[in-house]
Order: sequence, then structure tokens, then C-alpha cells
Amino acid sequence: MGSSDGNVDSSHHNLTDIQRKTSISNESWENMDAILADPSLKTKEIRRIWKNIILICSAFLCNFTAFQGASALQSSLNPQEGLGTASLSVIYGTLIFSALFLPTYVINCLGCKWTMVISICCYVTYPLANFYPHWGTLIPSSIFVGLSGAPLWSAKCTYLTTAAKRYAALTEDTTDAVVNRFFGIFFLFFQTSQIIGNLISSFVLSSDSTSSLEFPTCYNETYMQENCGRNDCQGNLSAARIQFNSSECPVTELNSSGPSKSTIYILMGIYTAVSMSGALIMAFGADKIKIRSQETRGPFSLLIATFKHMRDKRQLLLIAITVFSGFEQAFLTGDFTRSFVTCPLGVNWVGFVLICFAGCDAICSLLFGRIEKYVGRIPLFTAATAIFLSLFITLLVRLFSIYALYQQYLGALYGVLFAANQEAGFANYKVWESLGFVITFAYQNFICVSIKLWVMLSILVVAIAMYYCVEFIERRKTPLDKKVNGITDSDTECKGEGDTSITAI
Repeated sequence: MGSSDGNVDSSHHNLTDIQRKTSISNESWENMDAILADPSLKTKEIRRIWKNIILICSAFLCNFTAFQGASALQSSLNPQEGLGTASLSVIYGTLIFSALFLPTYVINCLGCKWTMVISICCYVTYPLANFYPHWGTLIPSSIFVGLSGAPLWSAKCTYLTTAAKRYAALTEDTTDAVVNRFFGIFFLFFQTSQIIGNLISSFVLSSDSTSSLEFPTCYNETYMQENCGRNDCQGNLSAARIQFNSSECPVTELNSSGPSKSTIYILMGIYTAVSMSGALIMAFGADKIKIRSQETRGPFSLLIATFKHMRDKRQLLLIAITVFSGFEQAFLTGDFTRSFVTCPLGVNWVGFVLICFAGCDAICSLLFGRIEKYVGRIPLFTAATAIFLSLFITLLVRLFSIYALYQQYLGALYGVLFAANQEAGFANYKVWESLGFVITFAYQNFICVSIKLWVMLSILVVAIAMYYCVEFIERRKTPLDKKVNGITDSDTECKGEGDTSITAI
């Protein structure tokens, strides 16, 4: 639309000039002075930014719909010799290396857009490997996923933050407010991917028999007491169902031994197509974005900075709670789905249970984000600890429990505490949380669930005590100390990047 004031000619801009300005904006998002001076170009640029934000969110939605759906089923679909959980352990072990060395180098070489495209293509290999799950297929694909995970999330973080700064300049809003808005939209899409991915798995795995969507009419107590819940010691569920089967309450009818190969092919085919569509959305839909300043440090600089950062006593005190975050998320993916869902109900129910988790996760993330500014961090972490303690005790005493976890705000905590050194702080966050994943998946096939619950309960008690020490140190700081370590617009680069759930790799 033309301007309503001035003569008619002023509302019709020179076509060549518009094309020149638009071309510059498309390629590098530069030329802000010209865009701010022209209302039509300003409106077009705002629409372009929103287009790219929605496209990135959609690409991640597709990618993690597939990856989270496939990874949540690994302990149930590929239990032979611990293959499924071993593949997950390799992902997070490789992610530690990736987080320390790759993001800066890869983004500098490829740019944000193509880093995300290639990384998503690496994720596509995971559902593909599940067509023929074997040590020679799943493990290499896990390495690809782990190596691409850190560059993918770092590129997303940089892209959204750079776009937010540009959007703030166009709308005269604060950068911090726009960053929070964009990340809030992103995580709304991201949490939705868990729901969609698990819906797909549930209905596809239940397609062999409509009766598999019904709850069992009886529960074979002997079978469950020996093999399910806290008593699951990673035995062969198929053999156990045969051993404890009875005419009064048959357990051989449970879909615990796994669906047919054709059903798995259909499921993984859907996941592959959905994940690949995410790469195509990024490749052909999203615009390139020019980063104002590129990192010039060597590949080992972040590694050195990460270890130097551990001289900060607050970082040392946060190690336990960060590792615990990896423990509990890995327990949900590996042990809970197998021991408390697949064993008593069947693998087709894993998706429905995780849908409840994803819904609670999304709601609590939004709810606690608003509550935190009124009550502070300490009450929320205390409440979380009480929930976890109650949950672990319940799982130790009873077979079933409502496993509703809320979004941990560790990422935001790292962003606040280490605002002056965020890159090293977030590298520590990724390393220690990934270590929790690796340890949990590594020992999953060798010890009983009851022992794992006691281990997590012990770590939680130590972790919350050390967290309280961090808050005590923070409260003793002088106003000058807080000003030196305070957050500015330039420190919001990856503020929301740590606020992810189990499969935000």
C-alpha cells in the first residue's frame, strides 16, 4: 500500500531501487538505514523475519518429531545386547566432543542456515538406521547425530538472536524482550514435536491390532513383580512372558516383544520423511543471515576456556545438579519407558505416556516462567526437589506412578550466573548434562531399576544442597559484583538455548 500523505508519485517507488534494497536485505539483512527510511520496505522486512522464524521453528518441529519419536522407543524396540540404549549413550558421548570443538568452526565455515540444513540431514540417518537396527548401522548414525547436535542448536540460537536484534531495531522494542518472544515461540514448536512424534508411534505400533489400544483387563502380578517397575533387572521380557503366562491372566498377548518388521518399516519411513522435510524447509525456505562478527579463536580455545571456567566455585557447585538433569532425562527415555510402560502394558503405550509428559512439560515451562519472576529461583528448585524425591520414593514403593516432569531452568540459571562468560558456561552445561546421559545409558543394561532410583535419589540430595550453596554465594555478593556480572543486550545471545528437554540435542 502507498503512503496516505504526500503526492501520488511518492507512493510509487522506483522499481530498480526497491529491487536493489530487497536484494541486499535478502542476502545479508543489511542496509538498515534504507529500510528504516522506507515504510514499505520496513513492513516487508518485518514479514521476512517472521517468515524465517516460523520456517526455522517448523524445520525443528519436523526434525525432532522424528528423532524424539525414534529415540524414545530405543530401549523397547532394540533391547538386544543393549543396542538401543548404547546408541543413545553414543549420541550424548559424541555431543560432549561436539559442544567443545565444532559449533564455532562449523558456523564460520557454512553459516547458520547451511549448518542447520546439514545437521538435520545427519539426524535423518537415525530413523534410517532403525530400518535395520544393528551395531554397524545405529552406532554410526548416533555418531552423526551427536556431532551435528551442538552446531545445530548453536546455529539456531545465533540465527534467532541475530534476527531478534534486527527485529528490535525495526520495531523499537528491546532486544531482550524480542529474544524471549522468539525463543518462547521456538520452544512452543519444539515441545509440540514430542506430542506429534509420540502420537505417530502410538498409532502406528497399535495398527497391528485395535485391541492393543485397550488397557489389559487383568494384571499378572507374578510376572510384574518379577520383571517390571523397580524389579526390572534388564531381563528378557519375551522369555519372562512365556515363563509366567497363565490362562487366568495371559501376558503373552502384550505387545511387549515388539511389533512386526513391516510396522517398524512404516513407522521409520514416516519419521524419515518428516525429518527430511525439515531439512528441505530450511534449504529452500529460510533466508541466509549475516552474522555481524565471527569468532576468530582457535578450535581449542573453548576447551581451554571451559576448563578454566571450572575455577569458579559456583560452576563446581552446579556440576551435581547439571549431571542429575542428564540422569533423570535419560531415566525417562531408557528405563521408565521399558520398565513402567512396555513391560506391564506394551511398547505401543510408550507414545501415549510420553504425550502426557510432553504436555505437562510444555504447560509447566510456560507456567513456571511466569511464576519465577514473582517467587524467585529458590522456591522453584525446592519444589522441584520435593517432587522428584516424592516421585523416586513412589517408584521404589509402587509399580506405577504419574511421571510428570517440569522444564528445568538450569539453562536460564547458567545464563544469569555466568553472563560475563556465557560461552564457557554453556559449554560446561552441555558437557556435564551430557555426562549424566552417558553414564545412565552406559549402565542401564547392567543394574536393576531399584538401584538406579537410589542412585538418582542420592545425587539429587547432594545436588540441591550444592545449589543452595550457590544461591548463598550469590546473595553475599556486593552490588558492584552483580553489576560486573549482570546481563546486557549483548549477553542474550544464547539465553534460551539451555532450556530444553531430554531430546534437545
